[in-house]
Amino acid sequence: MKLEKSDILKALETISVAGEGKNMVESGAVKNIITFGDEVIVDLVLSTPALHIRKRAEVDVMKAIHEKVYEKAKVKVNIKVEAPEKPDLKNSIKGKPIPGITNIVAVASGKGGVGKSTVTSNLAVTLAKMGFKVGLLDADIYGPSAPIMFDVEQERPLSVKVGDKSKMKPIENYGVRILSIGFFTQPNQAVVWRGPMAAKALNQMIFDAAWGELDFLLVDLPPGTGDIHLSIMQSLPITGAVVVSTPQNVALADARKGVAMFQQDSINVPVLGIIENMAYFTPEELPNNKYYIFGKEGAKYLAEDLEVPFLGEIPLVQSIREAGDVGRPAALQTATPIEKAFEELTKNVVQEVVNRNESLPPTEAIKITTMAGCSAVKK
Repeated sequence: MKLEKSDILKALETISVAGEGKNMVESGAVKNIITFGDEVIVDLVLSTPALHIRKRAEVDVMKAIHEKVYEKAKVKVNIKVEAPEKPDLKNSIKGKPIPGITNIVAVASGKGGVGKSTVTSNLAVTLAKMGFKVGLLDADIYGPSAPIMFDVEQERPLSVKVGDKSKMKPIENYGVRILSIGFFTQPNQAVVWRGPMAAKALNQMIFDAAWGELDFLLVDLPPGTGDIHLSIMQSLPITGAVVVSTPQNVALADARKGVAMFQQDSINVPVLGIIENMAYFTPEELPNNKYYIFGKEGAKYLAEDLEVPFLGEIPLVQSIREAGDVGRPAALQTATPIEKAFEELTKNVVQEVVNRNESLPPTEAIKITTMAGCSAVKK
């Protein structure tokens, strides 16, 4: 059977590239079509380097041709990535860079109680174990938890001279440099501040701190989508954001809003992906059993629906909670399923940072190298 180029074009007009809005032909993604009998070659040009979007475009093209033109057609899809011009992207990245900090990753959640701070602390220590220089800014002004989770409640940042300026020296434990409003308040003292006061305190912890050289600065945001989030994104050039959710519908509805916040035109912070926490419960006496208390794979389906990467799942395990309460993140426990889960999650976060930095300014491009059997990012 001889395939006609016009028939191929009509088939491709029924599909679109994720995020484009227009059909594949109208958006200009289809650059060339070549037919030889029952063989067809389709050349596509996409504006995103994301692997899952490239793969979906390839599958959609093959499916459309097989279903609407000829089911036995031999289809080859060539995909080239052309990122948007850098000047436009620079205008969408807010804030001024902090000298010495390569990547700033915001960790957010649509609602409280989904384990965002627990995930952040374990992500931080896992990055440190991989050999990175890591900092953690606890930006949850009204509910700081980093001092407890890192067993540094009694510590207080000292003043150090950096050039001719005095700056706060972050508290360090487990290879992670930490700053939190919790270091400056009493345990029984409530922080009752309006937005401008909270923003001023955050700016001091960001720009009046001696962070030094960092590969990653993790920013543990408060739950929701509010004033603190806007202040952080105006102050810092966020490399990307990850959103933490449980699988249940109530949490997923808020996680969807969290993703939408970062994707607003006025904010436009790249979303690195979604993390599913409390994915399933495994009792200690039945280590091979999984009980989906809050629902099954809800965050994974949400990631697919929003067309953002799914970064991984963390089970609901008692030892994670106990480790956080005693100030030793569970990912520090060696040769355990929890350590493995957080390592896999961290590798995926690192990979998405790599993907983002290969195509979007202004963060310096980075590459993956192998360190102690783990994927790692270096300048």
